[in-house]
Amino acid sequence: MQTLLSAEELAARNAGFEGAHPADIVHWALLDSGLERIAIASAFQAEGTVVMHLATQIRPDIPILFLETGFQFAETLAFKEQLTEALGLNVVDLVGERTVAEQEAIEGPRLYERDSERCCEMNKVRPMFEALRGLDAWMTAFRRDSSPTRATAPFVEQYELEPGRMITKINPVAAWSRADTWEYLEANDLPHNPLYDLGYASIGCAPCTRMQFSGEPERAGRWAGMSKWECGIQSREAAKQNLLDP
Repeated sequence: MQTLLSAEELAARNAGFEGAHPADIVHWALLDSGLERIAIASAFQAEGTVVMHLATQIRPDIPILFLETGFQFAETLAFKEQLTEALGLNVVDLVGERTVAEQEAIEGPRLYERDSERCCEMNKVRPMFEALRGLDAWMTAFRRDSSPTRATAPFVEQYELEPGRMITKINPVAAWSRADTWEYLEANDLPHNPLYDLGYASIGCAPCTRMQFSGEPERAGRWAGMSKWECGIQSREAAKQNLLDP
């Protein structure tokens, strides 16, 4: 068992994974990396379905971290239940310290419109941070071509989760395109969130997600009208591209 990879191994892995199938990356992460405590963070979007399908064929009980913010689309929650039953997923719902009603009593109504950063901090960033504290690594469904903030995402990276505490992040589908993702779903007869059929390209919390307009990046419909591309969980990617607010 190991919890850290050397800089040399990280560089070698990232170079070697260019052109590899995501299945090979997931296989390495779960069987060969030496990283024992691994979970998948998923919002049950198309790419996440690919990663979960690949991972559960190797480790059926791998934890799936889902942010139950209280603002998810009903369609997302229904699809989550559908896929959980189909794949036998071990879903762990992550919730904030306060319910939506309790937040409104303290912060006032519609905080997501007035201060999206604080809303994400309470309902996404803090719950995910607490979950990651008990892990050696986590897998995401990052695709480089989905938004400018993700354009340089590596397959494997390590960063300081908190002072003195490193964690490994694995992005198996980083090099895949949207077409690659949907071809995989079709080839493996996997379902998808019905919101895609209505024109949504990237699906988050209902109040802060709209349909994609022609010519926009996939994630342009997230926090539309705000100078924001990512919630705080992924702020390091935005910072790399100089896309965070000053």
